[in-house]
Amino acid sequence: MPMQIGLDELLSMLVSRVEEMALDNENQKSRFNVMFRILYKKGLFNENDALEAIRDENKILLELGMIKAMPDDKTLKAAADNLMLWVKGDPKEIKHSIEELQKRIQEAAEKQNKPRIETAPAGVLNELDRLGANGSKKIIL
Repeated sequence: MPMQIGLDELLSMLVSRVEEMALDNENQKSRFNVMFRILYKKGLFNENDALEAIRDENKILLELGMIKAMPDDKTLKAAADNLMLWVKGDPKEIKHSIEELQKRIQEAAEKQNKPRIETAPAGVLNELDRLGANGSKKIIL
């Protein structure tokens, strides 16, 4: 007999796993930021090195078929600037950058009017089954 699991239990497990992955991701970002700050302060790389490394990374991704097109120079420069913003560690500039990103995300979300997907409780579905017992099909909107 197959094991049954409730939707709430499944969602709880998935949310827990996503939270673990987010924490691990933040930990990795923090470690990389520390390492890059050390290298930057020692003069082992600069803004041009970051730009060239990002360009090389995108060339590799393009050749592997992981991206469809090479980003333009403006996009590559923006990525390098963002990387260097964190490496240099200027909290005011980082905060400003985050606020700008949040504003752009909000504007993009407002432009999209995607319908929401909602789930009905089991009782409602059972009631629909009962009402449709005469052979009519259910339409759930």
